[in-house]
Amino acid sequence: MSTETNRRDGADLSRSDLLQRPPHGRLVGATTKPLIVTPTFVSRTDATPEAVRPHDAGSGVNRSGAEVAHPDRHPSALALEPDPNRAFEHFDEYWRKVHGPKFAYAEPGAANDAVLRYDQLHRIASGPSSAFRPPYRAMVDGSGRLVGDPAARVPAYRRPRWDGLAYIAYGSETEITAVLGQEQYARRIIADEQVAFRMVTREVAREYIIIPSERHRDPVSLVKIHRRRPDLTRAAFQERWLGVHADLVAGKAASAAYVRRYAQLHPFGSTQDDPEGSRIDGISVLSFASLNDVEDYLITPDHAAIEADEADFTDPAASEFWTAVTYAVINRLMPELATER
Repeated sequence: MSTETNRRDGADLSRSDLLQRPPHGRLVGATTKPLIVTPTFVSRTDATPEAVRPHDAGSGVNRSGAEVAHPDRHPSALALEPDPNRAFEHFDEYWRKVHGPKFAYAEPGAANDAVLRYDQLHRIASGPSSAFRPPYRAMVDGSGRLVGDPAARVPAYRRPRWDGLAYIAYGSETEITAVLGQEQYARRIIADEQVAFRMVTREVAREYIIIPSERHRDPVSLVKIHRRRPDLTRAAFQERWLGVHADLVAGKAASAAYVRRYAQLHPFGSTQDDPEGSRIDGISVLSFASLNDVEDYLITPDHAAIEADEADFTDPAASEFWTAVTYAVINRLMPELATER
């Protein structure tokens, strides 16, 4: 691609991931077939003790690329950010602005055209979650007045296991191998993951789009991590989820009012041993125009009915949801179409 082609409105787009999505990138059309997705949950590199939050071997490295064995004892050794007070912000920035373009870039001798879509979903602590649901209520005393000692009443923070989801779609399993088997990904992208991430999952899933997005630029996602009811097989769980439950969600008036996209990810394998990811039986990703829309959706009677149905085939105590801001890094599929079921 020439330098002139790489310029838009005076900006040099060379090596930028902007070239991998509309309006700058090349499109390959649409499909109604299930795509194959690597739904990679990530936890950020930080100074949490191993007993509190496990990590992958080799992750959380210092500036020489060696693993920091006890980051809680040596937080300043971490290459990503030596100051724990800035660790979350630096991770959030690095994942989107540094790691995303690296993954999208096809270095000389490499090709990533088989990646049809790559979204980054960055978990938002202030967004709705199963640990802290809307509606949010003012903290008052018995007479209805705001409490005078808020410092003594700060609610405990319950951090979810994951800090985000890398949502990467391919046309087939062989294309996953073709892309990730290249030296760029097998060595240099993995090395970058070891800087940014504490742990990643390695599952492979089929994607079923129930409600397609008009533009695939929906800014907020609600991510539901499902664990099946113990007496159900994964196959039985996924059959019920994709059939009766998907129709229930899509048919609700609240979904028509608030949900811009609804996809189900059905895990069926992994790219390598993945004890953490293998516990996940399904992932729902619902997209919205704003955080307020998520909050309003979650307090509707329609969503209460959806959760009641989920409780019939999932294990609510082992499942969770949280909210994320969504960045489209690569997108070669337009328009998005509902998947054949």
